[in-house]
Amino acid sequence: MTTITPRTRFARIPMVGAQGYPRLHFGTRELRRTAGEQLFDQSYERLTLRPVGVTIGALVEGVDLGEIDAETHLELHRALLEWKVLFFRDQHLTGAEHIALANLWGDIEANDFFPNGEAQEISRLAKDDTAVGMENIWHSDTSFRSDPSMLSILRAIEVPEIGGETMWADMAAAYDNLPDEVRERIDDLTATHTFVKSWGLTMTDKAIAEMERIHPRISHPVVRTHPETGRKFLYVNEPFTEVLDGLPGDEADALLDYLLFQARVPEYQVRFRWEPGSVAIWDNRITQHYAVSDYFPQRRVMERVTVVGDQPF
Repeated sequence: MTTITPRTRFARIPMVGAQGYPRLHFGTRELRRTAGEQLFDQSYERLTLRPVGVTIGALVEGVDLGEIDAETHLELHRALLEWKVLFFRDQHLTGAEHIALANLWGDIEANDFFPNGEAQEISRLAKDDTAVGMENIWHSDTSFRSDPSMLSILRAIEVPEIGGETMWADMAAAYDNLPDEVRERIDDLTATHTFVKSWGLTMTDKAIAEMERIHPRISHPVVRTHPETGRKFLYVNEPFTEVLDGLPGDEADALLDYLLFQARVPEYQVRFRWEPGSVAIWDNRITQHYAVSDYFPQRRVMERVTVVGDQPF
C-alpha cells in the first residue's frame, strides 16, 4: 500500500530578488512516492517488491524477464508507475529476450549516438582502460527529441569488482519540494533542449548540422504532468536543456541552474549495485539517472534498449 509522508517543517534560506535561488535547504523534506492510492490499492500477485528507496526504486523478485505473460506485464507496469525504477537480479537475458521485453511496452527507439550491440535495437556501452565512462551527469534520456524516450531497460553484461553503480532521481519529489514561488514561476514555462550542448562537444560542425536536421532544437514544458499518474514533475536536465524560454538571460541562467541542482538532492535518489545478469527498468519521463564513473580502468559492459515516448506533448 502507498504511504504518504505529510509535509513537515524544514529550513530554507529565503529567496532574495528575482535571481535569488539559494540551494541551502536542510531538515525534513516532503517525500511522497505517489500522488495518491487510486492506482496502487491492489496487491501484487505475480511478483514480490522489496523497496530500496523511500520514493523511488524497488527490487522485484519472483519474475523471469525472459518469460513474461500479459498479467505479469500489467503488474510490472503498475509497479513501475509506483516505484519509477525496478531492479532485478540473475536474469541473464539474451539480446532477443531483451528486445522482446522492451516491445511489451512499445516500439523501440533508435539511438543515433551509441554503438549497437548484437542488434540495431540494442545500445552497447562498453568501458575499459581505453574508454572512460562519460555518463556521470544527471540526465533524462533523449530529451532533445520531440518524443523523448518513455522507458529504458538496462542489463549488466560485465561489471567491475568495485564501483560502476547507477543512481536515479525522483523528479516528482524534486518538484514537490520546490518553494511555492518557484513552482508558480515555472509551471507555465518551456525550455529548449538540444543534443548540441553535450554530444555536440565531440562532433564537427558539419556532423552537428547533419544531426540537427534529424533532431532540431525542441521546446518542452519545464513541468510535465505524467500521462498515467497525473503527477507533476520537473523536466530539465544538464546535458540537454539549453535555456529557459522567454526569460531574460541572467534570470534564465540562474533559475535553470537552480532547477538542475534539484536532481542532486540525496533524499530524492536511489543507488543500485550491479551484478552480472542484473536488470533495471525505469520510467524515463519522471526520473533522471547518473552512471557513477569510479571504476576506471576496470571493464564495465552494459546493454540498453529504450522504448520511444509519446508524440510531442
